[in-house]
Amino acid sequence: MDPRNTVVRLCTEGMAAEAAGRGEEAGGLFRRAWEAASDDYEACVAAHYVARHQSAPEDTLRWNRTCLELADRVSDERVRPFYPSLHGALGRALLELGERAEARAHFEAGAARLTELPAGPYADWLRLRIADGLRATDPRPAGAPDPLGPLLDRLCARADLASLALLLPPYLANLHRPEDEERLTTVLRMLHAERRLPEPDLTALGAVIAARQPTAAA
Repeated sequence: MDPRNTVVRLCTEGMAAEAAGRGEEAGGLFRRAWEAASDDYEACVAAHYVARHQSAPEDTLRWNRTCLELADRVSDERVRPFYPSLHGALGRALLELGERAEARAHFEAGAARLTELPAGPYADWLRLRIADGLRATDPRPAGAPDPLGPLLDRLCARADLASLALLLPPYLANLHRPEDEERLTTVLRMLHAERRLPEPDLTALGAVIAARQPTAAA
């Protein structure tokens, strides 16, 4: 984005104000960016930031939908990197309003478009956010146990940082694609092969790996 563009400049100033804790000032700058927009692309950029400063989830959803509609209208390479974030924001707004099925559809759409982003910390962060949304909208019955949950709790309680450093990246960033599931299964096998965990944890780890075999082979 061109930093000399009025809308981009106002949004950048708004982000700086937001980072400094001046939320009201940031919201005003984003609104000015929306009012200054001269085409669908500029309006799309501004709407994304205006959506961040809505107090009611219904308004957040409305602005995010406006942003997605504008991006679809522009429909060129300038907006392609916006889509993972746009779908993630829509998913979170819908989830807050209790619309789990529609929220999941947006998290899945965001996951499918993560390849639009260049590799780096922002893409990694957004992947984590979308993966979290997918976990929150898991269609399995409420209360279905997480097979890895108890083991991760014990590793956290012992501050086993080496094991957590190995497990958490593929676990938290799991988008449930075959390659993601296989990556997590491989890491679980690596940890099991070290044989350094207490015997109860090794037994639990072996059970998790055995239970994952159909998923990993899918």
